[in-house]
Amino acid sequence: MTKDSSQALEARLREQDYFRPSPKFVGQANQTDPEIYDRFDEGYPDAFAEYAELLDWDEPWDEVFDGSNPPFFKWFTGGKLNASYNCIDRHLDERKNQTALLWEGEDGEQRNISYQDLYREVNEFASLLREVGVKEGDIVTLHMPMVPALPVTMLALARIGAPHSEVFGGFSAQALADRVDDANSDYVVTIDGYYRRGELLNHKQKADEAMELADHDVENVLVWTREDELHPDVELEDGRDLHVEDLLEDHRGARVAPVSRDAEDPLFLMYTSGTTGQPKGCQHRTGGYLAYAAGTSKYVLDIKPEDTYWCMADIGWITGHTYIVYGPLALGTTSVMYEGAPDFPHKSRTWEIAEKYDVDVFHTSPTAVRMFMKWGEQYLEDYDFSFRHMTTVGEPIQPEAWLWYYKYVGNEEAVIVDTWWQTETGGHLITNLPALKDMKPGSAGVGCPGITPALVDDSGDLLEPATGQAGNLVITRPWPGMLQTVYGDDERFISTYWADFSDTDSDDWRDWMYKAGDGAVHERDGYFRILGRLDDVMNVAGHRLGTMELESAVAEVEDVAEAAVVSRKDEAKGEVPDVYVILREGIEAGDDVRQRIVGAVEEEIGKFARPANVLFVDDLPKTRSGKIMRRLLENISNDEELGNTTTLRDPSVPEKIRDQLKSE
Repeated sequence: MTKDSSQALEARLREQDYFRPSPKFVGQANQTDPEIYDRFDEGYPDAFAEYAELLDWDEPWDEVFDGSNPPFFKWFTGGKLNASYNCIDRHLDERKNQTALLWEGEDGEQRNISYQDLYREVNEFASLLREVGVKEGDIVTLHMPMVPALPVTMLALARIGAPHSEVFGGFSAQALADRVDDANSDYVVTIDGYYRRGELLNHKQKADEAMELADHDVENVLVWTREDELHPDVELEDGRDLHVEDLLEDHRGARVAPVSRDAEDPLFLMYTSGTTGQPKGCQHRTGGYLAYAAGTSKYVLDIKPEDTYWCMADIGWITGHTYIVYGPLALGTTSVMYEGAPDFPHKSRTWEIAEKYDVDVFHTSPTAVRMFMKWGEQYLEDYDFSFRHMTTVGEPIQPEAWLWYYKYVGNEEAVIVDTWWQTETGGHLITNLPALKDMKPGSAGVGCPGITPALVDDSGDLLEPATGQAGNLVITRPWPGMLQTVYGDDERFISTYWADFSDTDSDDWRDWMYKAGDGAVHERDGYFRILGRLDDVMNVAGHRLGTMELESAVAEVEDVAEAAVVSRKDEAKGEVPDVYVILREGIEAGDDVRQRIVGAVEEEIGKFARPANVLFVDDLPKTRSGKIMRRLLENISNDEELGNTTTLRDPSVPEKIRDQLKSE
């Protein structure tokens, strides 16, 4: 494509508000019945049985929904099932030789783990866990990177009825210790090392440090190995540490009957950050969660058993739990896992993997899309892949990044679903079913079937729907994938998610609204546009602006690779925006670029939103999952103490930015 034709195409795409899924996609989609929205709405809550029927149950449920004790809702009461059985055993008759997990190590090692292989490995490890002393109901904490042993461990624990609590492998020893203490875990599972940018890192040292920091006495640390031999820098502590591979020799060929679990029995804990600094253990049930994971994987992600599906997330986050492990495997598909960095040993590694495994469905984050966009489309040109369906997850995606994703990654053929959900929700809540609704760049879309998003003002009064107003996002009805509680702290569960916008004295579940903590706009077309966390919404001269709106305007400038907007206190306007910008490779910082950025904000939003400062930086403070920590940038803008930076991918970035600004 010539430069002129490419620019003409980009201009056409920018002028287009909606994008229709192709007839080819619609013709093969899992869900093409437009009546599904009315069916789930009018048949609520019983319509969610449609998701539960995707699973195999040991005993059928008596009642789909029990709302008698809000907000402690119950789903599929009386039903019994096992998550491991649903993800493995039931597929063996039809597809035991089909690949379940297709794993690629950063070093190029590849493992094709069939459903039969997965059955064998999960049973053997479940047998080992029982011998060690893990019992039904024990919460076992995992601290593992993206290696096959992680899903094997999760599914083995699910098999014996022991909830797992996976801590993201990049988290510190202190973060691990805090979660071990909160869950009162007697057993921890880790690995000796993993590859990152060509180096075999010593991962177990974090577990060693965590055991020193934890108040709870852990009985055993089970240690997997990444290579054939134990990492040379790793030592096993006598009486505490157990070398998994050595112990597995005594369990070869073992078979463990899956424990039949009540639908309301916990399947796992997933910790998420809290405003108090103390992480919240979101407790997810077995039946409702697994049903919702399977239903949304089938209808939103359009996953089929014959697909090769790749979600680039880490299993240490909820996206990986729901949409790498439980959802795809419940549907019997092939789920891709990649161990390493997306740019090692080169910036085309992602597309190399996509071509190598002929990936059909691709799932990534706006952060990754912006990173790919910054590197440039030239890194895709030498690779032959064709995605049918693409997802974004984790944060709002700016229209400019969406268009780049659609054009260069999806080749204007793949559908895109922009999904809004949370650790707490278990699965997608706001996004379009891809064959039934047009795509709109920058918009998550409508509520999923049976899901009722709404906006309230700060007093909790419902705003008129579809009027273009911004407000606090709430979900007015329960759903099967939602968290049961905050582990060990029911009061915190109520105060965090329900107290602000619910009648907490009422016994009627209809008086309880889930508080998402995000701001959103309900557009006149019925689509929801997520503004981001309420902490990321600023009040500029009486105008409520989301950082996403401002960052989207900044991204209109072609020189910009990535941007973060934060609030600076201002005596006259209350708050004004500061823009932190990373420029594309080869672009020089200067007043001309700065003026283009200011002009874009004025044109897209208005002069009242004019940035106070445009600051060019080499990097932005990001968590290990890639999310920008705007709070730290806001601290810099307002000359405040930075606070804790240990959860950052590179804790030195905020100080470097502060030093750079002082020198300028």
